[in-house]
Amino acid sequence: MSDVMIETVDLHRSYRIGNKSIEVLRGIDLCIQRGERLFLCGPSGAGKTTLLYTLAGLERPERGSVRVDGADLYALGRREQARFRNARIGYVFQNYHLLPELTALENVAVPGAIAGRDSTSAAMHALARVGLADRAEHLPAELSGGEQQRVAIARAIVNEPKVLFADEPTGNLDSNNSTEIMKILLDLATEHGVTLVVVTHDHQLAKAGDRTLVIRDGAIHAHEHVA
Repeated sequence: MSDVMIETVDLHRSYRIGNKSIEVLRGIDLCIQRGERLFLCGPSGAGKTTLLYTLAGLERPERGSVRVDGADLYALGRREQARFRNARIGYVFQNYHLLPELTALENVAVPGAIAGRDSTSAAMHALARVGLADRAEHLPAELSGGEQQRVAIARAIVNEPKVLFADEPTGNLDSNNSTEIMKILLDLATEHGVTLVVVTHDHQLAKAGDRTLVIRDGAIHAHEHVA
């Protein structure tokens, strides 16, 4: 088995605004090891979220390739890619994206339901892993922001993914909750060998990872290895 979990070659992505083309990713080559805890930092508009979404199979590049766990992500058919993402990739977003009419437990069970199985027990286990077993029957509106993000993390890990992507997971939280959420993500990666890729504007939080990539103007400008 290769030690490389994610590899990109010559990634390009641009957007059209009116008759103007804005190049967001400019030929990015990247290699992420299995179990690595990688942080993507950089100013707003630098391309870090676009890069994350491209690595995660959510945004097709105009040019270049992305291999995740040996699979050429964008060479897969739409159904195969959806199955691959559901089985091997977890996502955590800034705005939680919980379904308001479902309880915490039901929200966490959704990825299992998509895969066609009853994952209630796995969902309960995932909630326990993020310290929210006692809030399983609460609706999102009855939870604090930090608790909602922990539910979102539980949902992301319920299928035991090999890669966990997080886009500004602490962006809506105060400093205490931010520290707690980042600790949960880092501990999950360390304890279960999950590859973690996090977009953050907070360089202090990023210091807890194994490596920080600084992205500016759609290109990687620095590789900072963190002790």
